[in-house]
Amino acid sequence: MIRLTFLGTGTSNGIPVIGCDCPVCLSDDPRDRRTRSSAVVHLADHNILIDTAPELRFQALATGLTRVDAVLFTHAHADHVGGFDDLRQFNYLAQSHLPVYADPETAAELRVRFGYAFVNQFPFYGGKPDLLLHEITGPFHLFGQEIVPIPVRHGRGTVLGFRFGSLAYVTDAKEIPPESLELLAGVEVLVLNALRERPHPTHLSLEEALAIVAQIRPRRAYFTHISHEVSHAVINARLPQGIELAYDGLSLCAGSARAR
Repeated sequence: MIRLTFLGTGTSNGIPVIGCDCPVCLSDDPRDRRTRSSAVVHLADHNILIDTAPELRFQALATGLTRVDAVLFTHAHADHVGGFDDLRQFNYLAQSHLPVYADPETAAELRVRFGYAFVNQFPFYGGKPDLLLHEITGPFHLFGQEIVPIPVRHGRGTVLGFRFGSLAYVTDAKEIPPESLELLAGVEVLVLNALRERPHPTHLSLEEALAIVAQIRPRRAYFTHISHEVSHAVINARLPQGIELAYDGLSLCAGSARAR
């Protein structure tokens, strides 16, 4: 059984948005308080982190995450890598280097921005991230689990989603090409971005996300990377059966599609 925990479910501004007095930003519903999107996949005794959101430290404290065995990066936008330096604490806790995985373009960006993380400078762990960077060029295995990269279009760039057996996590998509839809065929639980009801040039709208769910037909779908235009209580109540808005801290299992 594969379990996934949403560390953050918000878009690039986070919610509440600075200086905004809209109903969602002023909401007292904890599900409307969204840090930037990130998740952790639990595979038996191993934890695989997807992206390092700017609030990674707070997300780890909120969910009790104390162990990360590998990191997958979807792309190099700031809201998905801004918490990169917090990986050093996981190096300290494990007293070892940490493997990270990214496509060649994202890997090149990480080397430019965080070059110090990929060289050995200190004779101890915890002073900086100590990482082993692997470039993703196709399906690969981690801790006995096959991981299938799912390329999707995000503006002018490509973002990687990831499939872990019966569970798939796809964020920041505006378009999912036919070949990537095929890679998602038969998935049981689908996590997909759905920014807002209004169309957006680089992200799926709610209507567009629902159309993709209808194509893939998973048993359950969860929407993430959500803006402050979306009230959890209002929109979640309108979604079809089997489709829900995710929220920070939500944990689900792919084997039984249970959430808590």
